[in-house]
Amino acid sequence: MATASARHILVDSEEKCNEIKDKISAGLDFGEAAKEHSSCPSSAQGGALGEFGPGQMVPEFDQVVFSGEVNVVHGPVKTQFGYHLLEITSRTE
Repeated sequence: MATASARHILVDSEEKCNEIKDKISAGLDFGEAAKEHSSCPSSAQGGALGEFGPGQMVPEFDQVVFSGEVNVVHGPVKTQFGYHLLEITSRTE
């Protein structure tokens, strides 16, 4: 069974998400950005969500995490919780 681990940053607007993504592209560390900007409790761990399998996260997350490129920042991804930047840190098939 496939598993993945990822980090994310959760904010309340697509604009804010894009601003943070630009800062990360310019060199800001993803974990530091998560600690500073994310409204999810995982921000204390730099946005780390740990390891999970398909179906354990909302469908929008699964779609990106189980098909997107590893070690790349994806997003904004809109879910019922807000807007996310996702970084897939590992994935096994």
